[in-house]
Amino acid sequence: MSKTPDYIKYAASVVPSERQLKWQEMEFYAFMHFGMNTFTDSEWGNGNEDPELFNPETLDCRQWAKLCQLTGMRGLILTAKHHDGFCLWQTEYTDHSVRSSKWKDGHGDVVAECAAACKEFGIKFGIYVSPWDRHEETYGQGEPYNEFFRNQLRELLTNYGDLFCVWFDGACGEGPNGRKQEYDWESYYSLIRELQPDATIHISGPDVRWCGNEAGVCRKSEWSVVPYYYSNQELIRAGSQSDISKPPKKINPTDLDLGSRKAIKNCNKLIWYPAEVDVSIRKGWFYHPSDDYTIKPLSKLMSIYYNSVGANAAFLLNIPPMPSGKINEKDIETLLSMGAQLEIDFNENLAEDSVMTDNRHLDKDHTGQHILNDDPESYWHSGDDPEGAELVLDLTDEFDIDKIVLGEHIRTGQQIEEFELFVQLGGKWKKLSEGTVIGYKRICRFKEVRARYFKLVIKKARCFATISKFEAY
Repeated sequence: MSKTPDYIKYAASVVPSERQLKWQEMEFYAFMHFGMNTFTDSEWGNGNEDPELFNPETLDCRQWAKLCQLTGMRGLILTAKHHDGFCLWQTEYTDHSVRSSKWKDGHGDVVAECAAACKEFGIKFGIYVSPWDRHEETYGQGEPYNEFFRNQLRELLTNYGDLFCVWFDGACGEGPNGRKQEYDWESYYSLIRELQPDATIHISGPDVRWCGNEAGVCRKSEWSVVPYYYSNQELIRAGSQSDISKPPKKINPTDLDLGSRKAIKNCNKLIWYPAEVDVSIRKGWFYHPSDDYTIKPLSKLMSIYYNSVGANAAFLLNIPPMPSGKINEKDIETLLSMGAQLEIDFNENLAEDSVMTDNRHLDKDHTGQHILNDDPESYWHSGDDPEGAELVLDLTDEFDIDKIVLGEHIRTGQQIEEFELFVQLGGKWKKLSEGTVIGYKRICRFKEVRARYFKLVIKKARCFATISKFEAY
């Protein structure tokens, strides 16, 4: 057994926070881009729009939440404020909000209605709030704007119940002659931690990273443990310490390899920073009538699902409501089909009452059989000699199988670097699938086989290997 390098031992010791663990279990949730742009048929507003334009006469947030539930989603993130600065809630800090619209005579609150609908349908609620504000006159003045932004954030964090996430994007299109605002990210984060300690902070934040594109494409190896400098470029400059290796001059979140041995070798600070794949069901992020024929087909959405949720990432799917305040029938039809397809694909876990054996384990409390119960804290552990470890699933009878779902016990870190999956046909083992990372969830798909025995082989791991999920469909 070769000696494990210290940097690999360090990487193996990096683990998720409780809030990251809870977020990871959500897997699939919705984005609702709704606001002033919905009424001006644009993607980025300029901040000069007349608030009177905002008038969703038949707003139906219950329809949104119910659709999310029926699609198999576990959460909904609403664009409470986009770059134009128009606020969908009754803010005390600007007139550029629903308060100045004719909708409900200025007494409406989209955030409140959306939060209530999510609660009713058992969907978790999150908010998107744009740090870039093209309307607010203090934007670009430094601390006055940071104070304004914190005040608005405080309203959102205290008035609408529990939030599962706060989503910040890094967008700013001011250009070379525009207003430059130094965001006080640390103060935003500490306010969120104080008022919504369970909420994850996404994209321009420390908890969840952008996968690097808006096309719904995941990396072949989507690592959750990556160099610290991917978490926030502005924070790097503010918080750089002499004992931390300098980040590369250009940090590219779209790099194909963020977490392999090669990628982390010369970095002496690593973080748990899992990926989120965001994509819109339509061409644009906001609703445009001209996009009614750009809706992604079911096959495309399912492909994105398998290549995000099934590849150690989360899937954030945007569904933009129309100016009426309802979701278009074409989107509904596609999403209901998706919900039905997910029900079919994961209808019955045939491994549930089966037998799992292993060729090595840490102790009697971490044998292969411990994978097959419902307790997420019950798992197989290889001990400190993971390479060549095998798990054999005996379904006790032959079944038609085309998917095996695997998951590591990520509370103890991300360890597996290479694996192979086999099926026994005619008394011989035939390779079905192979891959690198497993992480929270890896869905291995293959041509349907009728079989009783399946085998997982750990080819390479960091310090040990764990499996807490082994399902067959």
